[in-house]
Amino acid sequence: MPVLELRICGDPALRRRAQPVARVDAETRALIRDLFETMDAQQGVGLAAPQVGRPVRVIVVDLSSMGLTGSRRAFVNPSLSEPSGRWTVREGCLSVPGVEADVSRPRRVRLHALDEAGRPVDIAAEGWLARALQHEIDHLDGVLFVDRIGPLRRALLKPKLERLMRRAQRGRA
Repeated sequence: MPVLELRICGDPALRRRAQPVARVDAETRALIRDLFETMDAQQGVGLAAPQVGRPVRVIVVDLSSMGLTGSRRAFVNPSLSEPSGRWTVREGCLSVPGVEADVSRPRRVRLHALDEAGRPVDIAAEGWLARALQHEIDHLDGVLFVDRIGPLRRALLKPKLERLMRRAQRGRA
């Protein structure tokens, strides 16, 4: 199980909408193992396939470091419904290293997906799990957490974001 290379803010792969997975098969399960391995190596709590250059709708989350047992899960073709409540919390992202900002998101959501065996999953998520799911599913739609902050805060972060984008462009050259 290799640790995959993370795509950094400025990489076009992070801005493309990921494609649905047609069938959960051995290739999908191998990707899930690689995503977990990469997330663990980076000490993250979630990772989406586009963050490693794979344009498919697969995410992994593991909030066990936050005391949420049973939170190490993979989801294929996830979607959200029934958002409720609001919660503003500081977020960061493995693909936007060194940048954090307060982001307002629904406190509760319902997740619809397939698990790594291809079985349907329907979960009412709240708090940190709901936040992690929303953050990772945003990646599947080409959205970064910095897109969800206000214009003033984004302007303050602009120099840092531009440095990351230049770094990503150099990495592709």
